[in-house]
Amino acid sequence: MQKSKDSFFTNDFSHIYIEKEAWKYPLTQTILQRFPHANRIEIDRYQDVFNRSKQNFFLQKHAPKLILAVKKAPFLYRGAEVCHDFGNTYFYYTSSALNCLYNCEYCFLQGMFPSANIVLFVNIDDYFTEVSHTLQKHPVYLAISYETDLLAFERIAPYVSKWIDYAREQEDLLLEVRSKSANYTAIQHLEPASQVILAWTLSPDAVIQQFEAGTPNLTARLKSLRQAIDDGWKVRICFDPVLHIENWQEHYRECIERTFSVVPAEKIQDISIGVFRIPRDYLKKIRKHRTDSALLHYPFESHDGVFSYPHEIAKQLIDHVYQHVNTYVPKEKIYI
Repeated sequence: MQKSKDSFFTNDFSHIYIEKEAWKYPLTQTILQRFPHANRIEIDRYQDVFNRSKQNFFLQKHAPKLILAVKKAPFLYRGAEVCHDFGNTYFYYTSSALNCLYNCEYCFLQGMFPSANIVLFVNIDDYFTEVSHTLQKHPVYLAISYETDLLAFERIAPYVSKWIDYAREQEDLLLEVRSKSANYTAIQHLEPASQVILAWTLSPDAVIQQFEAGTPNLTARLKSLRQAIDDGWKVRICFDPVLHIENWQEHYRECIERTFSVVPAEKIQDISIGVFRIPRDYLKKIRKHRTDSALLHYPFESHDGVFSYPHEIAKQLIDHVYQHVNTYVPKEKIYI
């Protein structure tokens, strides 16, 4: 096996912590089979490992451990106001996994979680039960990949396949699977489902190389995205977060032009544009460890507990990206 910058490469986790209650779930056995040489350590509760005090997220990120756990209710959470709802009234998110295989410099998870170890919840059917109960009250728009990148995990734990199989039977459910992965081939065998939107976060290669460690480059993401369109999936593009880096105008113009030289614009479901934003407490915590990050030590402004670029800078970023996207896609399909 060779490492490639264009493809997802899994680490061999040296240690896997397993909740006593998790052993009985089939997904636990599926995951363990992927790592036959890992040391297995039984634990009572995942929080005993994940929430331990005095952990260093940033050191752990170099060699994270895997934790298999059973999630307790609630399984659904209301979508945050800083996230796009794409016009859906009943916007929720859910987390089948905590933390990510990638290591983006700006990632809010660094400030949100006490540990970089990866938690995979194996009782996926309990998530489906709660969604079904909610669907009895009203339609649901559900983002399943906000606190991780589920498609990147698909060859370890086939969450996306299971969610898609569930969603295709739910008339009033609309599912978003957001990813930076080039791992579309892991689900390519599935028939497209009208209840599912596959969403790719796209960034200029300058951003990917500097700030999105471990992620596939733009060419690889576009290849996955294009294949998904050709196979008949609904596909969303997310230029989010847009970053204020040197020569940002040129980088984002070139990124958008490359995108639509590969992707047929008329087949895109919609597009979201958003600048970097992060809860104030998360950023304060991250800055203590990433003292050399010019990106994170930018003089952001705080609005309602959320740090982002000053209004005028944010407007320039949004306007620039919007204008270039709008030359390919009508405004009705663009969310800012």
